[in-house]
Amino acid sequence: MAVPATKLKEKKEIIDVGLEEGAARLTYERIEQVINRVITAEMAARMKVYVDTCIHCGLCSTACHYYLSHGTPEWAPVGKVKQTMWEILEKKGKVSPEFIKRASIIASTECNVCRRCSMYCPYGIDVAYIMATVRRICHLLGVTPQYIQDTAHSHSATMNQMWVKEDEWIDTLQWQEGEAQAEMPSLRIALDKEGADIMYSVIGPEPKFRAQLIYQAAILMTAAGVDWTMPASPGWDNSDMAMFTGDFEMMGRIKRTHFETAAKLRVKKIVMGECGHAFRSVYDVGNRWLGWKMPPIPVIHATQFYYELLKEGKIKIARKLKEPVTLHDPCNIVRGRGLHEMMRYLVNATCENFVEMYPNREQNHCCCAGGGVINCGPPWKTKRVESNSIKAEQLAATGVHICIAPCHNCHGGLEDIINTYKLNMHTMFFIDVLMKTMEIPDALKA
Repeated sequence: MAVPATKLKEKKEIIDVGLEEGAARLTYERIEQVINRVITAEMAARMKVYVDTCIHCGLCSTACHYYLSHGTPEWAPVGKVKQTMWEILEKKGKVSPEFIKRASIIASTECNVCRRCSMYCPYGIDVAYIMATVRRICHLLGVTPQYIQDTAHSHSATMNQMWVKEDEWIDTLQWQEGEAQAEMPSLRIALDKEGADIMYSVIGPEPKFRAQLIYQAAILMTAAGVDWTMPASPGWDNSDMAMFTGDFEMMGRIKRTHFETAAKLRVKKIVMGECGHAFRSVYDVGNRWLGWKMPPIPVIHATQFYYELLKEGKIKIARKLKEPVTLHDPCNIVRGRGLHEMMRYLVNATCENFVEMYPNREQNHCCCAGGGVINCGPPWKTKRVESNSIKAEQLAATGVHICIAPCHNCHGGLEDIINTYKLNMHTMFFIDVLMKTMEIPDALKA
């Protein structure tokens, strides 16, 4: 199945007020001061080792979806580092406001910090860490794409990325509880229940745009007989755009609130919904910024939760999905956590005809939406979709019409690719598949 030819729009300069106005306020002195602060106080020896070790071999090029889609050297991971961090270090921070604006564009809209390139590097250089540090410098200088910065501001004001007020959050949970009770009269979404086995947490877009996922989670929890709760106060949102803007101070506040909410409720474990970047923030980045090697309360992704429920017989499959499906491996729960075999167990348990994408598992191509790139907003959408024609080819080669992807940003990125390249596919979460295939005990039915 070939990817249909796509007529690309005429190239024009992208104007982003966050970048333009931020760069206009800068002075050479301010830039040098901030860069040297980051170099001396935050980067330590790790960055120097990476930069000094790189032999410019270019093997990382074939790992990057941007390079594979465009084919010119500046899109290669090593090319992006050369245009940003190498010059920053070589000039000891003596760079221009225009340079900082360009560095922010490269780091925020031309790299998904997906870490695929690190697997191809013979020395294991973590390019994602390098580009995240470039974002950190740009954030401290106030030069960040406007849309993602607005989202980080929402986090700082409301502790969720969608400006959902506390009463709106509770209203949404009660609304979804009422909807689900039409199917299961005894179902409850327990708010702030102390001592429950599980605190279930979601990302901000769920109550705003995908409330049905909360409904479906309530059905699943009830059918499986799980002792669970959801928080009624801030701390319910596990998403974290501040992590991707380089605002680590705000990231720390978000994660501390999340963990403190779980501690206050005295739950045994946190189960996170189907989101990749939020899991990365809670399990691998935010916790470590706060000084915890591992989260202070055990955290698992929804994929692992569903896997354990099936393996333990707490939910049973009544029928399998007959239509052929493929599976997208989200970077943050595969390269970042190794859940790829659990995902395949779920697919094979619920679907009759599973068609693998190639490459797959930890070799899978990124959706080009994660890492905060999709959150940079509409001005950058065309660039983002054109930069992942390789993913369109990978999807089209399966010949199927359903792609399962247990991650919100992956859904956004894949749907944009599917629509732009006219692939005649649609995406599903694992919870969508389970709702179509799992057995509902007769005692619970309406």
